[in-house]
Amino acid sequence: MKTIILFLISAVMVASCGPGQASNDSQGSPGNYITISGTVGFPQQGLILLEEYQGSENITTVIDTFALDDENYTFSEKVKIERPGYYKLNFYHKQAVNLILHKDDIQVNVDGNAPNGYAQITGSSDIDFIREIQELNQSFQSSEEIRSLNDEFMQANQSGDSEKMDELRAKYMQLEKEMKQEMVSKIEAMGVSLGVLEVLRGGRILDKDQYFSVYERFAESLKKEMPNVGVAKEFITEVEQMKKLAIGQLAPDISLPNPEGEVVSLSSLRGNYVLVDFWAKWCKPCRMENPNVVKMYQKYNDQGFEVFGVSLDRRREDWLQAIEEDELHWTQVSDLKYWKSEAARLYNINAIPFALLLDPDGRIIGKNLRGRQLENKLEEIFGKG
Repeated sequence: MKTIILFLISAVMVASCGPGQASNDSQGSPGNYITISGTVGFPQQGLILLEEYQGSENITTVIDTFALDDENYTFSEKVKIERPGYYKLNFYHKQAVNLILHKDDIQVNVDGNAPNGYAQITGSSDIDFIREIQELNQSFQSSEEIRSLNDEFMQANQSGDSEKMDELRAKYMQLEKEMKQEMVSKIEAMGVSLGVLEVLRGGRILDKDQYFSVYERFAESLKKEMPNVGVAKEFITEVEQMKKLAIGQLAPDISLPNPEGEVVSLSSLRGNYVLVDFWAKWCKPCRMENPNVVKMYQKYNDQGFEVFGVSLDRRREDWLQAIEEDELHWTQVSDLKYWKSEAARLYNINAIPFALLLDPDGRIIGKNLRGRQLENKLEEIFGKG
């Protein structure tokens, strides 16, 4: 059973790293007028600043300022939001509250005198939706049924009862699947919004591969309803990139030199089940996974299982040393260009280890299968042996 971790989604987009990302432009958008109001418990000297996050580096630009009513410590301003997006209310540079602004009038109540002071946001359908999804996930993880499954799993693990562990793991996955489907229903009912976009982006709540159809449908809706909004365009581009590596797609071919300098193509292994494994000597999680891949290779190679290792190392001696140390005696290729590797760019790799399992026709049938997951998938294909 996988480790249970409570997921706390932020109310503001966390910028991702990578070149060529779009800004929060909204070419020709007429904008919307909304009212932002609230109270400040402990006002300081100065103004309240409304700032807009722009681009992918969390840079903000001040777009409006609010004055506080000295008698009752309240503020209320009608502002024009040129584009749906991510904003921040900056209270005297003492406390900041992240917001999603589009069409809803909102109220923000704060202490106003400390970074982690009290803050309450009401009226935002986007933030309410994010909270709803967060609470659904937390309720599932902390439920009595899940706690009981965890306890049973720990007991089975201590006693070495692998059959019971598999049974409990399957039960957990079924319950999680039902909970995720409830999330999908809520997403579809919510429609196009930045709240849904925030829940989907990054694949932290709904796995991008397992729920790719949800991502694809939402991206198509964004094209129609938010075609010029920067964060929407980023998401649409991300989904377009995901398509070429979706389950069922033919894996893009890779042709790179092996340790002897001979160019070897991924397509040369057609007719076998192939694990395309992106790794590097310097990557500790990769090295930790290597013994399991070696075990699977030794068990199933004579039945038609191959591994195509793609190293993101920079130095040939490092690459060769790791191959020998970890006994990775299968097809290995690399152009020794680190993250600028042609294969890494082709597969849009931004983190390793990363692996794809291909069928004999070269179609993707599994992604990032590690440890027991890879073993289960290969047992499903070849039998336990």
